[in-house]
Amino acid sequence: MKRTVTIEVKQLDRVVIRFAGDSGDGMQLTGDRFTAETASFGNDLSTLPNFPAEIRAPAGTLPGVSSFQLHFADHDILTPGDAPDVLIAMNPAALKANLKDVPRGATLIVDTADFTARNLKRIGYDENPLETGELDAYHVIPLNLTGMTVESVKEFGLTRKDASRAKNMYALGLVSWLFQRPVESTITFLQTKFASKPDIRDANIAAFRAGYNFGETAEEFSVRYEVKPASMASGTYRNISGNLALAYGLVAGAQRAGLPLVLGAYPITPASDVLHELSKLKRFNVTTVQAEDEIAGIGAALGASFGGALGVTTSSGPGISLKSETIGLGVMLELPLVICDIQRAGPSTGMPTKTEQADLLQVMFGRNGEAPLPVLAAQSPADCFAIAVEAARIAITYRTPVIVLSDGYLANGSEPWQIPVVADLPTIDPNFTLEPNTEDGKYLPYLRDPETLARAWAIPGTPGLDHRIGGLEKEDKTGNISYDPANHDLMIRTRQAKVDGVDVPPIEVDDPDGTAKVLVLGWGSTYGPIGAGVRRVRAVGGKIAHAHLRHLNPFPANLGDVLKSYEKVLVPEMNLGQLAMLLRAKYLVDVVSYAQVRGMPLGAAELAEVIGNLVEETEGIDDDARHLGSAAAGLKHGEALHTENGRANGQSNGQLHTSEGAR
Repeated sequence: MKRTVTIEVKQLDRVVIRFAGDSGDGMQLTGDRFTAETASFGNDLSTLPNFPAEIRAPAGTLPGVSSFQLHFADHDILTPGDAPDVLIAMNPAALKANLKDVPRGATLIVDTADFTARNLKRIGYDENPLETGELDAYHVIPLNLTGMTVESVKEFGLTRKDASRAKNMYALGLVSWLFQRPVESTITFLQTKFASKPDIRDANIAAFRAGYNFGETAEEFSVRYEVKPASMASGTYRNISGNLALAYGLVAGAQRAGLPLVLGAYPITPASDVLHELSKLKRFNVTTVQAEDEIAGIGAALGASFGGALGVTTSSGPGISLKSETIGLGVMLELPLVICDIQRAGPSTGMPTKTEQADLLQVMFGRNGEAPLPVLAAQSPADCFAIAVEAARIAITYRTPVIVLSDGYLANGSEPWQIPVVADLPTIDPNFTLEPNTEDGKYLPYLRDPETLARAWAIPGTPGLDHRIGGLEKEDKTGNISYDPANHDLMIRTRQAKVDGVDVPPIEVDDPDGTAKVLVLGWGSTYGPIGAGVRRVRAVGGKIAHAHLRHLNPFPANLGDVLKSYEKVLVPEMNLGQLAMLLRAKYLVDVVSYAQVRGMPLGAAELAEVIGNLVEETEGIDDDARHLGSAAAGLKHGEALHTENGRANGQSNGQLHTSEGAR
């Protein structure tokens, strides 16, 4: 039946959507496509894929639920959002697993096809929650998405099982209509992806269009929503994940140094995509070696560096443990080597698909002997590109292994990235030694650059520049084996001085009027949640300073002065306080540690409450009318929007739902 009511269009400044279903329901693909549509429309965005560690958990069970969350807005945002405004649940397990994260008044679009007594019982429901009233606090739209999908593709002669697999495209079409997303890119994608399977291709396209058209004609929807494009600096943009940005950054660093790139790696979640992406880039003089294990992977990379290439190895926490002996060898040999640690929840195998940043102390000290090396950490998916270029610069310039820290949140999440002009990237000079470097015509491999303390780097086979390598202690300048106590002390101190002398930019502090008494200091992927939390506190009148570390060893030279200029320093981390421990030890500043290790990113609202409470305590605010923490945490649509860019206008531009209180 054709719609007879007028469709109202409401303006929103931001929306958080979560697609959830079985790991075989294509939720990651659905989220990726909605993200691509949103990126092409011009919104700022941030994503959070979340999937089980099992390759295929039993269908319809809670452990098998996979989800993809997308936050998109007409302004600059920093996180994928704390809670979804819209949850698309493809089965009862997806509803139950995600309902705890959904605020009252949010929209639930639920596929009712699998709400049978058997399926409900296996996840702990005695009755159908769609019929008991327990969802009355939400705007529930129950639809038989599976049945409608099968009906929409029946002309293609697929089995019911094959036909039902297109339900994710039906749901994507419906939500694309609801939020007025472009559809051409998804249709083109499906035509390309299933070009060799015409029936599957046509069925998915038909399901996608049917979902879109259902929104246009169904009486369940009387409102559509519009989120206008964000204002961004001029340039060329693309949506990019952290792992893809890291791969591109490594290639860019090698290219700016004029070196081939050799990756030695062993597949491990969540780092494997870097190997996959680099294997596609052979045209940029990239060689990838999928080694038989972690130790062989880093051995190949270090050997490539000895041969005059930029050696790179990628892994996660368990693999970094295995690589530690060869990392120490790289410290002894003083060769460029980039080690990428895409952190995940541990210890041991831990939770492979969940995020954490608990490898900091491991990469700082997890080697035998005094084996210092620079440590860098990316702060966002797009920043993985810049941090990889910086790691290449330091490794090549200072002749040292460098560790880059990312994590599962950054690796799999995505955001818009302004593609840089290649000519604007730093030029990196490998400064190979091509001839004897002493007046008497000899080659001394450990003769150092007086400014960087980097040793000479000669490609094997260069006439007259014979030298030996190995893990035994080197004699100063000659590189010969030495057991002399005084020489060992000299070499230990020299290697430490080289790392301490790495050129690191000063840390910048965001303190708008310079009167804040509390500084929030973060590192790695906490950048987005901390930044969003700080904006919330400022939106309700709190004075707070914010700084973020990308260089963790050595620290920026001005960090000690910055820390001592504030009465309180709060350090939120997804570990049990590892950076806080380092800061206390080095600067004797009693920082306040806020630690969470739940396998999920920190939330902006929870951080806002912690920050606001600390500001109140530090400034001695005891006015009952001013509770900065709870006020900042409770910001939502309609209350001091925009909470993630600090502008408080007091009026909503239109609400997706009627909020009945903050979670």
